[in-house]
Amino acid sequence: MSLFENSENDNLQRVQPLAARMRPRSLDEFLGQEHILGEGKLLRRLLAADRLGSLILYGPPGTGKTSLARLLAGASRSGFRQVSAVASNVRELRELLGEARRQVRADGRRTLLFIDEIHRFNRAQQDVLLRDVEEGVVILVGATTENPFFSINSALVSRSRIFQLEPLDPEQIETLLRRALTDRDRGLGKYDVDADDEALGYLAGVCDGDARRALSALEVGVLGTAGEKRRPVRFTLELARESVQKKAVSYSRDGDEHYDAASALIKSIRGSDPDAAIYWLARMLEGGEEVRFLTRRLIILASEDVGNADPEALPVAVAAMQACEFVGLPECQLTLAQVVTYLACAPKSNAATRAIGEALQDVRERRLLPVPVHLRDRHYPGAKRLGHGEGYVYSHDDPDGVVSQDYLGVDRTYYRPVPRGFEEELGRRLEELRRRIRQGRESSTDG
Repeated sequence: MSLFENSENDNLQRVQPLAARMRPRSLDEFLGQEHILGEGKLLRRLLAADRLGSLILYGPPGTGKTSLARLLAGASRSGFRQVSAVASNVRELRELLGEARRQVRADGRRTLLFIDEIHRFNRAQQDVLLRDVEEGVVILVGATTENPFFSINSALVSRSRIFQLEPLDPEQIETLLRRALTDRDRGLGKYDVDADDEALGYLAGVCDGDARRALSALEVGVLGTAGEKRRPVRFTLELARESVQKKAVSYSRDGDEHYDAASALIKSIRGSDPDAAIYWLARMLEGGEEVRFLTRRLIILASEDVGNADPEALPVAVAAMQACEFVGLPECQLTLAQVVTYLACAPKSNAATRAIGEALQDVRERRLLPVPVHLRDRHYPGAKRLGHGEGYVYSHDDPDGVVSQDYLGVDRTYYRPVPRGFEEELGRRLEELRRRIRQGRESSTDG
């Protein structure tokens, strides 16, 4: 490499942000993702066996997808080419794939093709990759923040291994921050920074596992103070707070965050944990979730999971929907908090849910039951001649409002009240009701 090239590289590195300069240089430096890179884990085994194939790295920003792709190229002794799905096109892809094929023919060395935000490629662009991926000409490494099973062609997914990257733990983020503070070549070591443990702990916690965001905040705080010619640079909790931009909650209303948060909210209410339910509600509201979606889900839950154990649950949920429509945000978050905590603390029953499920299954899979003659409509000319409605007993004519009469024609039980809340009382009443109905069925059979 010439002196001119060295100077160019130095200039390029100088303008890089701290997060880019601190990218790990080896797999041993790579922090986090032990579930795929730890000893004995699949990705580590693939590298050891020299069998690395195409894969998709799926996870939130700042978890090391780009860094890991570069390290995999080195560990597999492959060439490295990087493209962005936002800026690339089919022609560029074909040229890169052609170069990779010529390289394999020349010396057998494969190319690791890293495609950032691969979910932004359209179907035609993704299909261009299929032949060379299948033949092993390139090792495709796609990075995406979207669920690949929803956003990437099934043909490409089937030819790739999927590795889900998780947000880094606060301890791992703090390790990375301290590494940046002491590294004089790539990091901030030359500024003689005196960082408070409390300040680093704050950055490690507030960045939500995003290493890039934590390093950017550290760089802003240190360089901003270093410009004031202070030595040493004191990085305090107050400075850390000033250096972090307003927290942007990662939330896509048509992506994984939407479905996962909604699932967590419903399951927390079903599990009778109002604190967890309130947290997931706040997460969804802060992410910009549609209020109508929330109220619809709560109305469904009131019937599905609370049911007759608390008959007030459904009116409360419906009233919340009406109140939210009338009041709107931000005040309607108070209404949502009220109904979420009410439903979470209410006694639970899915007896009605199970009852309609079993009845629907019978209707779909078993022989349809004819309507008993005495229950058939008799309010039209000719019904009497057919005998419809003959023998029907009007329930209100009985002092108890209940008559011994068959309403189905067979002995089937769908609704089984649980011994919780109001449904416990319903269960006791239902025992007597079913006894009398059974008598009617038996008498009609005997007749």
